[in-house]
Amino acid sequence: MRLSSLRFSASLLALSAVMAASMGASGTATARPGGPAVGRDRTGAVWSAGWAAPVQRPSAGFEENWAESGFAGRTAQTLRQVVRVTGGGTAARIRLSNRYGTTPLRIAGATIARTAHGAAVHGASLRALTFGHRRSAEIPAGGETVSDAAPLRVAARQPVTVTLYFDRPTGPATFHAQAYARSFRADGDHRADRAGTAFTETTHSWYYLSDVEVTGGPRHPGTVVAFGDSITDGFGSTYDADRRWPDLLAERLAAAGTPRPVLNSGIGGNLLLHDSAWYGDRAAARFRRDVLDKPGVRSVILLEGLNDIGFSEVELPTYKPNPQVSAEEVIAGYRKLIAVARARGIKVIGGTVLPFRGAEYHTPRSEAKRAAINDWIRTSGAFDAVVDFAKVMAAPSDPLRLNPAYDSGDFKHPNDAGYRRMAEAVDLTVL
Repeated sequence: MRLSSLRFSASLLALSAVMAASMGASGTATARPGGPAVGRDRTGAVWSAGWAAPVQRPSAGFEENWAESGFAGRTAQTLRQVVRVTGGGTAARIRLSNRYGTTPLRIAGATIARTAHGAAVHGASLRALTFGHRRSAEIPAGGETVSDAAPLRVAARQPVTVTLYFDRPTGPATFHAQAYARSFRADGDHRADRAGTAFTETTHSWYYLSDVEVTGGPRHPGTVVAFGDSITDGFGSTYDADRRWPDLLAERLAAAGTPRPVLNSGIGGNLLLHDSAWYGDRAAARFRRDVLDKPGVRSVILLEGLNDIGFSEVELPTYKPNPQVSAEEVIAGYRKLIAVARARGIKVIGGTVLPFRGAEYHTPRSEAKRAAINDWIRTSGAFDAVVDFAKVMAAPSDPLRLNPAYDSGDFKHPNDAGYRRMAEAVDLTVL
């Protein structure tokens, strides 16, 4: 079914009643000078975080992706992406980022729906998205845009599908490399398809989509952000299963009767102190947009530093030069993040660095750095609270090694069981 056949449907007529609830949307967007439109907007709607992913520069990544080639190179194309929101509501809007684009990005059309399975959606929930009451949007290089509100009833921890249609070449795409979930591509205009049969190409990255926000849901005590590297991003977890430790933390909070949004701001390979073309901007450079500017943030769990330690020990083709980083420099990086978070009234929980004996960059020197950093995290009192991931994830017979029961196979990244143990280690009362 083509989108034109939906124009006079009841769902799209209902859309006009809530379009105005979106704040700051426009057919053309500009770079965000400060934070996004958060909290109560000018219509009285209160927007909450539903889902988010940090954006990165286009790169080849860890596996095949579409970031460097972009979309609609030879023909119009449709991109369908599935994400699981951790906060529910009665209306939703999306944020799209062209932060690392070198030319304006045209979105010819977009839809949102509740996910059925794979690339298929529940047809009755399919909603056209608009941008400043227009069906298309143009996002300048370095900019972002937010859609108008779409009337979509979505429950917490429910998957939603966002579909973007491109009718001209996009150029290289701003993206999130390691999604651990499939995204789908089809030639032609399939934004209004209910079935997923046209979407025959898949990848494990997200493109342009940085946030899904919701309104009309129950009030909650605030958003939790998990900020870190590949261990937070979910490396080693099962694809399409939402078994990263932030996902499982959201489930624990709901089971305890204290549901609240939990956002995953991990980037695989990310560093606390240095930028990388592959592994994202350094923590200090992205902390504002990936933590402070998210709606209603009340606490952040910080788990960074392993790559700063490890990359000092090995020469990686994806990260050069490999500067020596001391424990004192890592600690100074933590202090800066703690200071800016507290200035915004956000509680900071420090996570100790996991054991990694057996990994390619484990040396006596890197282990000494990890020990010094973890000792500081535990004893300095600099954090509002500490979650001792290193202790609960260590092998019973060797505290320098990841417990084999929790090891995905590379001696440093947990498996599904390990990520569950990490989520269990968080004291919910400190959030």
